[in-house]
Amino acid sequence: MNEDYQARLDAAKDIARAAGELALGYFARLDTLDVRAKATQDHVSEADLEVETLVRARLAAAFPDDGVVGEEHADVAGTSGFTWVIDPIDGTANFIRGIPAWCVAIACIHEDRTVVGVVHGPSNDEMFFAVADGRACVNGRPIRVAASTGLNDGSVGVGMNNRTTPAAVVRLIEQLVGRGGIFFRNASGALMLAYVAAGRLIGYTEPHMNAWDCLAGQLLVAQAGGRVEDQSATAMVQNGGRVIVATPAIFDELVAISDTAYSGVPARTDNR
Repeated sequence: MNEDYQARLDAAKDIARAAGELALGYFARLDTLDVRAKATQDHVSEADLEVETLVRARLAAAFPDDGVVGEEHADVAGTSGFTWVIDPIDGTANFIRGIPAWCVAIACIHEDRTVVGVVHGPSNDEMFFAVADGRACVNGRPIRVAASTGLNDGSVGVGMNNRTTPAAVVRLIEQLVGRGGIFFRNASGALMLAYVAAGRLIGYTEPHMNAWDCLAGQLLVAQAGGRVEDQSATAMVQNGGRVIVATPAIFDELVAISDTAYSGVPARTDNR
């Protein structure tokens, strides 16, 4: 295994755990949390800001030449060829309402592909992680995608946000249910992607995600034996994009119904 990748994976796990502990402290005192709206159903809290500050500081100390892209603070250019992509709290809408479905997501890209991915769910004390050319694990135990052979054999995660056309989501759900499927949504895309990798969901689809929400989870799915739509990691950082992952047996069908459902969805020109 690439030593640079392994070193960054080890650091990312430690940093994610520290970030999760800090976030849990805020989660325990939500009545005093400072929250502001960025857009409809899109919020940022002081917890998001402080957790990202912690992650950035730890990364800068460990890998000062690496670049950093995060949801809440300005990008930092690097010279090493490695760039970290972080979401301090994915599922902020859940977090600020006391729902324990949120996580810390940390990914690292190198040469246009994601090479490290960590999704840490502090509320359940679950650390999902993967490294390129290695395996995917949760709390140190190897994980694999489900053995499901059809859309009627498990639940599919469905993502949406304030950029998503409601009609597109309705079309997707109609087609999924029409094939005997069940849709699942917990308002944390990173967690749902991790659940696909762990075999809890059989797939996940969303017309547009930001890089910090999906890169870590996509690597988890790929290293757990699932299929992921081919994408440039660099392009995802710049513009975001559609995300579809699934078990090998249902991937093509999930792509087909997503193509139909999402037709006409306008492309994003920025990733903020």
